[in-house]
Amino acid sequence: QVQLVESGGGLVQAGGSLRLSCAASGRTSSNLAMGWFRQSPGKEREFVAGISWSAITTYYGESVKGRFTISRENAKNTVYLQMDSLKPEDTAVYYCAAGQGPSRLPTTYNYWGQGTQVTVSS
Repeated sequence: QVQLVESGGGLVQAGGSLRLSCAASGRTSSNLAMGWFRQSPGKEREFVAGISWSAITTYYGESVKGRFTISRENAKNTVYLQMDSLKPEDTAVYYCAAGQGPSRLPTTYNYWGQGTQVTVSS
């Protein structure tokens, strides 16, 4: 089992930045890929970014490409999501996930965090 805990969410004005963190514990030696997803009320869960265990491969959703950056520090069992140039439409609960990916499909991730709220005001 792998436990994931997100942090770093909050309220920010449009154009601002936030950095989300996701700390993994448990069976972290499984060389898992990591991903970030988000979900806002009435919408399906949306892929945001993914990163391979080695960090060589990264993927981004079209709506965040060029503004968000995913990274990881395996020595700390932590993955990050740097979010710049935030827009009101980025408002959502952001979830960290771990699986055999990286993949854009939520069904390929086995472990999920509880989520952290990001609110971007206009």
